[in-house]
Amino acid sequence: MSILKIKVVPGASRTQLSGWLGDSLKVRVSAPPEKGKANAAVEALLARELGLSVKSVRIVSGKGSQQKLVEIEGLSAAELRRKLDPDSG
Repeated sequence: MSILKIKVVPGASRTQLSGWLGDSLKVRVSAPPEKGKANAAVEALLARELGLSVKSVRIVSGKGSQQKLVEIEGLSAAELRRKLDPDSG
């Protein structure tokens, strides 16, 4: 299990990963920040990008904030960084 820090931009024109801001991954989602829609979009995007099931990706902190902590089951911190940043090594 790994913990990933992210910064979410809801209501964006596209749903995509937008690179690293320090130790946080910037995530843009087109879903609005209401009724958990943006959070669900974040979990689905990360699961798809990491090749995991949506059940393996869970927001554990910051559900009502742009800054979130996401728990990723099935990947070590090194594997997680490698999948999200292929240039890191």
